[in-house]
Amino acid sequence: MEHAKPQRLIVGITGATGTIFGLRVLQMLHGSGVETHLVVSKWAARTLAHETPYSLKEIQALATQSYGSGDQGAAISSGSFVTLGMVIAPCSMRTLAAIAHGLGDNLIHRAADVVLKERRKLVLVVRESPFNEIHLENMLKLARMGVVILPPVPAFYNHPQSLDDMVNHIAMRVVDQFDIHLDVMNRWDGVLQHGLKEP
Repeated sequence: MEHAKPQRLIVGITGATGTIFGLRVLQMLHGSGVETHLVVSKWAARTLAHETPYSLKEIQALATQSYGSGDQGAAISSGSFVTLGMVIAPCSMRTLAAIAHGLGDNLIHRAADVVLKERRKLVLVVRESPFNEIHLENMLKLARMGVVILPPVPAFYNHPQSLDDMVNHIAMRVVDQFDIHLDVMNRWDGVLQHGLKEP
């Protein structure tokens, strides 16, 4: 008997600036039929309070299931818990380094390690600027293992009217990586806007 693959996505939010990206992914997937399994690091909770009007409880309520960052016994710490993979948005350089070197001292690191060992998709919305050689080497190491390195770089071809538009576009591109296609923003269709001339 064939069973449908569970539509579950792990969402990690770390302490780098840009907690809005993880929050927006949760908002987009809320009510979509995709289960979201959330882990927020200690420093992410602090950054969230600094950068957004949302409380930790409010964003945890958007997820299907939420886990403490120290809960190494959580379902997502086992490869037998089948998921589409994991996104870490934003992904701090500390978290990037921990994943690249197989360190599992919190649930975000452990869940990412499980995703790697099970050959599932891992997407890192890396947030730092400029990158130093250590950052770049860690990203290259993971990219060679199939990890998607997706810095939150804005697009301008869709003529964003606000910062919110830019955040939505990046979050849409993140969920695209898991074959979840939510057309919340205009996509490039090759047609120039009226009045623009080809270079």
